[in-house]
Amino acid sequence: MEINTRKEKGVPLVSVKGRIDAVTAPDFEKDLSDLIASGEKTVLVNLGELEYISSAGLRSILATAKRLKAENGKMVFTGLKGPVEEVFKISGFYSIFTIFESEEAALNQL
Repeated sequence: MEINTRKEKGVPLVSVKGRIDAVTAPDFEKDLSDLIASGEKTVLVNLGELEYISSAGLRSILATAKRLKAENGKMVFTGLKGPVEEVFKISGFYSIFTIFESEEAALNQL
């Protein structure tokens, strides 16, 4: 798994490439926790290059989202496609999270 973070319009944009599974989920969660600890309230996660997400990955997303919610923040997503999009639909994440078609659309609304 590869994680890249940059800021666009003052919003941290986290791009994830590869897989979020039992091995990589702790690293993913730590990176996002570090962002929250630095004072970020809104995080945009681009999963366009994510090939696979396991239940451990879903748990790390939920744990991070709970932490953000406690800080009056939110986590939003973009780039969902293929198997990752299916997992988000089946798991009910589409009803829990705000999901945008593109980074631009998300940044214009945040």
